Amino acid sequence: MNSNPFAVPYQAYEVESSTNLRTLLMRYVRKWPWFVLSLILALTAAYVYLLYQPPVYNVQASVLVKDERKGISEQSLMKEMSIFTESKVVENEVEILKSYSLMDRVVKDLGLDVQYYQQTHTYKKQIYDESPIRLVVEKPTSQLYKEVIELSFVDAKTVKLNNHIYPVNQRINTHLGLLRIVARKPLSSKLDPLYVSVIPHNRAIEMYLANLKVEPTGKLSTMLVLSMQESVPDRGEAVLNKLISEYNKESIVDKNNEATSTLNFIEDRLALISGELSTVEKEVESYKSTHGITDLSVQAEKFLTTVKDNDTQLNEVNIQLSALGDIERYVQNHSGRKGIAPAILGFSDPILTGLLTKVAELELKREDLLRTTSPGSPLIESLDSQLKNIIGSISENIATIRQQLISNRTQLVANNQRMEGMIRTVPGKERALLNITRQQSIKNNLYTYLLQKREETALSAASMVSGSRTVDGAYTASQPVKPVRMMIFALFAVVGLLIPIGFITAKDTLNNHVLRRADVEEATQIPILGEVVKERQLGTESFVFKSRMHSVIGEQIRALRTNLLFLNGNPPTNQVLLFTSSISGEGKSFISLNLGASLALVDRKTVILDMDMRKPKLHKSLHIENRLGLSNYLTGEVGIDELLHPVIGHENYYIITAGPLPLNPSELLSSVHLANLFKELKKRFDYILVDSPPIGLVTDSQVIAPFADVTIYIVRHDHTPKNYIKMVDTLYKEQRFQKLSIILNGVGKGESLNYSYNYGDYMELTKKFD
Repeated sequence: MNSNPFAVPYQAYEVESSTNLRTLLMRYVRKWPWFVLSLILALTAAYVYLLYQPPVYNVQASVLVKDERKGISEQSLMKEMSIFTESKVVENEVEILKSYSLMDRVVKDLGLDVQYYQQTHTYKKQIYDESPIRLVVEKPTSQLYKEVIELSFVDAKTVKLNNHIYPVNQRINTHLGLLRIVARKPLSSKLDPLYVSVIPHNRAIEMYLANLKVEPTGKLSTMLVLSMQESVPDRGEAVLNKLISEYNKESIVDKNNEATSTLNFIEDRLALISGELSTVEKEVESYKSTHGITDLSVQAEKFLTTVKDNDTQLNEVNIQLSALGDIERYVQNHSGRKGIAPAILGFSDPILTGLLTKVAELELKREDLLRTTSPGSPLIESLDSQLKNIIGSISENIATIRQQLISNRTQLVANNQRMEGMIRTVPGKERALLNITRQQSIKNNLYTYLLQKREETALSAASMVSGSRTVDGAYTASQPVKPVRMMIFALFAVVGLLIPIGFITAKDTLNNHVLRRADVEEATQIPILGEVVKERQLGTESFVFKSRMHSVIGEQIRALRTNLLFLNGNPPTNQVLLFTSSISGEGKSFISLNLGASLALVDRKTVILDMDMRKPKLHKSLHIENRLGLSNYLTGEVGIDELLHPVIGHENYYIITAGPLPLNPSELLSSVHLANLFKELKKRFDYILVDSPPIGLVTDSQVIAPFADVTIYIVRHDHTPKNYIKMVDTLYKEQRFQKLSIILNGVGKGESLNYSYNYGDYMELTKKFD
């Protein structure tokens, strides 16, 4: 069961949460003049801030790095011949462009460690190309980096530097060091004064490196974009252009150094290879002279041809010897009979050929004669005698020819053996010569290669170009990137809104008073009967409720009345309503007086008792006298009838004032007459409303509490201390007061919750107190 009988049912928790959020927001909305004023001041501050902020522009340039590894190749004769066409890594080129050494030369050449200013209406504007002079620092002192130099122009040849006059274009000795002021434009006294500041050289380098960005346009791109943000666009353009120039120059110098080193190395190697080549050539010459070699391969081929020819001749001799044997056998076996003459092919001897021919003719002739004559005829015998003589001559000739052929064969065999011996020595000689000629060929090729590379290197060095190309020179964007006016206005506007929010929040945090319903609910479990908003138009009036009142506060008082009617489910036992608070000024008199008028309006006979005898107020609110009252009754001086005063304009509504201020209110309230008072009033009235003193100051309310059926504790917004809520919670837990409940008073309209309750809520409230 919910400990708070006036809490909304479970189904309404989300509505209550949203209402709490709305209440929190309305606390700020009610302070809208503060927000408007803070926003106006913040936007004004933003406008003034922008007046004193110099615009910063984005300056950028782009460079194309010629990198074969990413698809970019140079189809030129120089590249084909050059040995310095290595592929570049784009990431390395980025680091080179951001190197300290390159920026050092840029800062030194452009004099970026000296900054020039001109006074404008709002701030000192930096200039670069517009500066009519250039300050050259030759020997600075430490004081130079701490002071801002003020320069004014006296005439065309003199300037005033910190109230001292010095000549231009000359070396001057000042307390800031050894300086020189160089005129870049014609000087005159009409020129505006200049302000010059000098920063350490290394600090200037670091500053520009930190401002420089070098990024590729894409993952596969070799295009590099250089950018920096500068308040002086012409200086930014000069820095980027000079940086690219130094980068290209450094690339060419690096290639030239490499080319020079390569040429020196090639010349040294040429001198060494030349000596080695000369030595090898002498070894080849000596080897050929020693072994009689002109061209070993040709000689070997000739040897083979000679052996072949010699073998052919040897075969011919053997054939002739074989044929000669056939002829000899023919001659030896010849008996004058007819026979087949041997073949004489391959013979070139005319004598033998003639004799054999003669023999063949004589045999043919003899054969013819034998056909006609007898074998013993003289003609036959004559022919036989001739054949015999011729055969004898043939035998002698054969012997001579055989001897000659055998001699030729012996000589040919000897030639074959000699040639075969020479051919067997060729591989060894060829191997030895090959070793020598191989060294000669290696040295010769290396010498030729070095000569070629020397010419290529010399040609490449003479026509050396940078490995990059400037695509876009440095240029400045048309619109500044800083300050972003809309963002500045937005930030100041946010700050302007946060200041009152923070102030209100801090005030609420430091404030120990009750500011919202949640403060009460967190500190105690006492049910909240309702809320009453703060109406500024009421002024100091305390009695405002009328029968036809249709204001917000009127409706809330009616809501309190309705809650009381449901709370008092049994009116005869809930007649006495005790109103109290923590301290003075929380509105208990206001609530009790107007709630009594509301009860009287619904035909409930009501009386209100002003029992705050230390500081009575009700008679003043109703504009009646306070001559006789409760103090007189409690002392036994008067009766009840003499004390009752009807409230003018309200039927069924009466008041008993406090009466003269007693010396001892607490002791007076403890008298036996107080019990008789309530007993008599209960017989005459439906409701008895008691306006008692605050419980945080005196104990009067606790003395009256036993006679009350219902106790209503008034908590006022931004007035009641939070620690008193805890004190009342203790009294609630100790049950010092009967049916204790709380009314929130003086709540701002934006913080007021829904004050109406449905029937189920009231039933729950009734069950709580039954």
